Amino acid sequence: MGIKVYKPISNARRKMSVDDFSDITKTKPEKALITIKKRSGGRNAHGRITVRHRGGGAKRFIRTVDFKRDKIDIPGTVTAIEYDPNRNARLALITYKDGEKRYIIAPTQVAVGSMVISSRGPIDIQPGNATTLENIPTGAMVYNIELVPGKGGQMVRSAGVQAKLMAIEGRYAQLRLPSGEVRLVPKECIAVIGQVSNPEAMHIKIGKAGRKRHMGIKPTVRGKAMNPVDHPHGGGEARNPIGMKHPKTPWGKPALGVRTRRRKPSDKLIIRRRKTGKRR
Repeated sequence: MGIKVYKPISNARRKMSVDDFSDITKTKPEKALITIKKRSGGRNAHGRITVRHRGGGAKRFIRTVDFKRDKIDIPGTVTAIEYDPNRNARLALITYKDGEKRYIIAPTQVAVGSMVISSRGPIDIQPGNATTLENIPTGAMVYNIELVPGKGGQMVRSAGVQAKLMAIEGRYAQLRLPSGEVRLVPKECIAVIGQVSNPEAMHIKIGKAGRKRHMGIKPTVRGKAMNPVDHPHGGGEARNPIGMKHPKTPWGKPALGVRTRRRKPSDKLIIRRRKTGKRR
């Protein structure tokens, strides 16, 4: 993948950059592996907006991605690298020896013709292969990691990310996640070897508001620009401060820097929190 930068012929083009899609080998998705994506515009069953700034955007199909990698001990061949409008990472279309086709999140260093396999035993440590954490050597980079055995990969799936397997101790494997968090995961969980594809996606600059509208995201208005009835920050004759010690959400809850994670049973499996570096 490469990034195309436009000449600054207008204010919108000045800092805009786009993906050149040089790694894509197939433009149309596999018809048997897509479903229609219905859009809600952020509204619930009663028609009330429960998620703000959603609506519009280009129509998309949902690609059915194999996060479980439960096609055990049957080798497959990468037949195409495809674009997915619902994620930054690329998808790899895998054709297995029995004729079945599935999408997986493509790793880097995998091209058309590469072989991949899923297993619950020892395998070759090659990008795209999947096995349980207990069969992966310490220090290896992994992605698409399960939290519950058999549930399917839930962590480390965004473009360019990878987690490091630090150790295997007792019933658990110790992983360092892209956020810096170190946590324990049952060693029977399946993970995929390698790094998620399209690592340069983080460098793409949207450039203009209209492009964000194509993605289904509406503009976000500052609270200071509203009336007092609409936001706690609203009101004032000119360029006033927000008028309170800490910023608030539109519903009066504390914002910016407040921990929002509720207590969960899995908290005991977190050895070190992300960014803060504090041990539990």
